[in-house]
Amino acid sequence: MKARIAVGTAVTALAAVFVAGCGTSHSTKSAVAPSVAPVPSSAVASVPASSAPASSAPASAPVSDSPMDSVLPSAPDVPSSVATAAELANLPIAKPMSKSIPVRVQVPSIGVDSTLMDLGLLADGSLQVPPAAFPAGWYTGAPTPGQLGPAIIVGHIDWAGVDGVFYRLHSLLPGAEIDVTRADGSTAVFRVLSVHEYAKDAFPTKLVYGNTAYSALRLITCGGAFNTKAHSYEDDIVAYAELVGPAVT
Repeated sequence: MKARIAVGTAVTALAAVFVAGCGTSHSTKSAVAPSVAPVPSSAVASVPASSAPASSAPASAPVSDSPMDSVLPSAPDVPSSVATAAELANLPIAKPMSKSIPVRVQVPSIGVDSTLMDLGLLADGSLQVPPAAFPAGWYTGAPTPGQLGPAIIVGHIDWAGVDGVFYRLHSLLPGAEIDVTRADGSTAVFRVLSVHEYAKDAFPTKLVYGNTAYSALRLITCGGAFNTKAHSYEDDIVAYAELVGPAVT
């Protein structure tokens, strides 16, 4: 099988700029909370030298999101009925799809079904976040889901006491399906590779946003402890997924 590998050249220019407005709501039901993530900017030189997560983070970062390099290094045990590390590592690469704006995201295993709004960058370079618990949003500066490279979808897990679109993202298992409906009527079907939690000051920016040799998807929200003084959560949760192909109707 042809291995999936992260592209080492032509990496998207990045900087560790955090999403504005994270942590405006604190859920007592879960340690995971509204979305926040570093976003692309114009200078590669500003990428932090160290992209490994802090030792206090529940999950360690793989050196790349290629299952051939590091398959589910710290993810929970995966039921054989869902997937195994060996099965994920030996799956073929799906052919990239053409560009088409995403309009809906569904993750059946954790009850996600949301329309998608456009998210850009604010004047300070931080990523916009959805204004409420729903809907989720996709970053318009990244590839559209199904295209070559990493598509980015972010969402809150709670907001003003209401469970958000990614309330259960932390419980997503490798092998789970993610469906993204697109404006051209097609559906890009993705398979989850792994889910990781990172301290915000050790977010692996290049790993999340850097170019890939396959069609990738990242779902991002917040996690960790809630800092009541900063009104923000201390970690980020990222689900890494790869394209399986367009849905067959």
